[in-house]
Amino acid sequence: MTVVLPCRQRSYGPDAPWIDEVAGRLVRPFTVSKGRTRPTADLDLMTMVRATGRRPAGLQGPDYDRVLELCDGPVPVAEVAAHLGQPVAVTKVLLADLVDCGALTTRTPPALSAEPVPRSDRALLEAVLHGLRQRL
Repeated sequence: MTVVLPCRQRSYGPDAPWIDEVAGRLVRPFTVSKGRTRPTADLDLMTMVRATGRRPAGLQGPDYDRVLELCDGPVPVAEVAAHLGQPVAVTKVLLADLVDCGALTTRTPPALSAEPVPRSDRALLEAVLHGLRQRL
C-alpha cells in the first residue's frame, strides 16, 4: 500500500512568506501582537472599525495591511478577526495600534434596548424545558 502525503507548497503573492498551504500560518499569534495581550483601546466584538485613509508609518507588516484592507467600510471586530484567522485578543491589539495612530476609527453600536429586561415567565420557561426533554 502506498501512502501519498500532501506536497508542501508555498503560497505566492503578498502573504507568501507568512502562509504555507499545508502547515498554515508560519507566524504564531503572540509574535503578531509582539507579545501583548491587552489592547490600548476599548473594543468589544461588535465595535465597528473603519479605516480613515491615513497610512501609519511606524506600523508595517502584512497583518496591519490586511486589517486596513478589510476596514475599507465599517466592519465589526469579530469579522476582522475571522478574516485574519487570528484570535480575537490578537486582533484587538492590532486594531488598537491602528486606532492609536489614527488609521482607524471606532464606533460602539447603540444598545439594543434602553428598556429594562422583563422578568422571565415561569410557565413559558417550564414549557420550553418540557419540550426540550421530550426531544432528548
